[in-house]
Amino acid sequence: MSKPHAHPQAGQGPVVLDIGGNVGALVIRMPHHLEGAEVEIRPASSPGRTVPLRHVGVVARPVASGFVDSAVFDALTEGNYDIHVRPNGPVLLTAEVRAGEVTFADWPS
Repeated sequence: MSKPHAHPQAGQGPVVLDIGGNVGALVIRMPHHLEGAEVEIRPASSPGRTVPLRHVGVVARPVASGFVDSAVFDALTEGNYDIHVRPNGPVLLTAEVRAGEVTFADWPS
């Protein structure tokens, strides 16, 4: 089986967010050294339970002043979420996502 090749432009450019009703989105500004890492999110109310976890890559996205490394999660049900670097890093950020809004957070240095 051959190794899949990543699309060189994947993750760059505009992001379409699924928000509204009871769901929002979370954009996390990440430090540059985590570019290419995967971060995982789970509801804060279920730290010990097995729940479907979502993960996204940290991508350098273009902005007016250059690039900003970020992780973007859309379609999150309103609530508090714990975020960590995969595969098993400690939870370093907890963020509150509000329905119909985009929440912005900074990864701790």
